[in-house]
Amino acid sequence: QVQLVESGGGLVQAGGSLRLSCVASGSFFNINTMGWYRQAPGKQRELVAYWTNYGNTNYADSVKGRFTISRDNVKNTVYLQMNSLKPEDTAVYYCSARLGSTWTYWGQGTQVTVSS
Repeated sequence: QVQLVESGGGLVQAGGSLRLSCVASGSFFNINTMGWYRQAPGKQRELVAYWTNYGNTNYADSVKGRFTISRDNVKNTVYLQMNSLKPEDTAVYYCSARLGSTWTYWGQGTQVTVSS
């Protein structure tokens, strides 16, 4: 089992920045990827960024050049640095861990609201 706890969300004006954190605990055996999803009201959950155990990263087109995912293996923490935020980035952001090919573990989510 893996437990994920997100923090760092909040209200920010357009153009501002936030850094989300996800602290992981438990057994990481077979966890191969850590990622961030988001879900806006009335929309499907979408994958924002992920970091594989091989050091590969990937981003949704909508956040490329503005968001950066990173991890601190000593602290068992994954970060999402979000710059140049837009109102359309408003959503609940979830940290997730992938076991095999399935995003198996999820945090409780943290709200990000970007005002125009």
